[in-house]
Amino acid sequence: MTKQTLRLIDANLNRLREGIRVVEDIFRYIYNNKDISLQLKNLRHLSRLESYSELLENRDINNDVLKQSTSSEQSREDLNSILISNFKRAQESSRVLEEFAKLISTKDSEKFKHIRYKLYDLEKNINSKESK
Repeated sequence: MTKQTLRLIDANLNRLREGIRVVEDIFRYIYNNKDISLQLKNLRHLSRLESYSELLENRDINNDVLKQSTSSEQSREDLNSILISNFKRAQESSRVLEEFAKLISTKDSEKFKHIRYKLYDLEKNINSKESK
């Protein structure tokens, strides 16, 4: 696998876990919801690949051409906007990982697909409960 591909996988693994962690912490510390927090924690722990050291060796944040934040990334209206943006961040990253994990193994690809669909389901269930 190329250095660039490993770099892309590393960035998306980080993005996926970070997005899940933000949502998890909201449900843990703000909503005191043990069930959803635990589901998110389990997804975050599932969001790993065996090649950690190889991924870390190819991390190159100094040459990231988009590391500067955009204005939309720098502002949030409320708690719900934080939830939505981090659900979307995690879902998008899991989709990228699903595709690129196909270069590694079908099992890994299916794992990220499972994570993505679980995030879709959690997001829908949470929004359904809030809108009632």
